[in-house]
Amino acid sequence: MNHTNNTLIPDRLKSAREKLNISKAEAARRIGLTAASYVRYEAGDRRPSPQVIISIAENLETSVAYLSGETDDISPDVVSIHKSINPLLFELIKNTESADDATLQRLLSYYSQLTKND
Repeated sequence: MNHTNNTLIPDRLKSAREKLNISKAEAARRIGLTAASYVRYEAGDRRPSPQVIISIAENLETSVAYLSGETDDISPDVVSIHKSINPLLFELIKNTESADDATLQRLLSYYSQLTKND
């Protein structure tokens, strides 16, 4: 199945929400939907657009591939970093966007050393 024809599987939506241990109302809030719309998606009474499925995946920390049944891996495949929410991480990512793999590997190793005693 390709990402242009994805159909949301309601049970997958419920699993993603339950993994975060949040209510339907909280899931709706995070996604930017009305509670009624979210409930219809989870019940399978309504099919979201591909754009809404992408938003659902991002906000429920999973992937479109999981929500559509292409994979059983519930982990996210995209991470969004908002400057207003996490300015330091945002700045780090912006400053390392064009770094080569060797530089990124050194940064990861350095980070691993820094957090070893946490």
